[in-house]
Amino acid sequence: MKGTREVAAFFAANLRRVRRTADLSQEEVGFRSSLHRTEVGLLERGARVPRIDTVIKLAAALDIPPERLLEGISWRPAEINETKSGEFQHTPRPKPAQDHQTAEKSEGRTKEKATDQTSTEL
Repeated sequence: MKGTREVAAFFAANLRRVRRTADLSQEEVGFRSSLHRTEVGLLERGARVPRIDTVIKLAAALDIPPERLLEGISWRPAEINETKSGEFQHTPRPKPAQDHQTAEKSEGRTKEKATDQTSTEL
């Protein structure tokens, strides 16, 4: 079923993004949610669509509201007298722009390290 594969892929992208942001391994998320780590991997690859109780467990393990795992996933119902059925749609979250000051600080640290290394050489 095409719609199921699409939802699995959209959910997978959300789960992977949130888990990486939380800096947790699949194994840690599995442990916290009482799921096996392979289940978390299957969900992140889009090989499975989660049940509602699994979504709730994952959200609790990641300390987020369940709707964060469903962000951007929507359904467009078919119109009356329309020949094709409804379809799932996904609106990805825009990537956050890197803070200008953070970038400058990061560059400054790199320059400082390079300066420190050259000044200690004899």
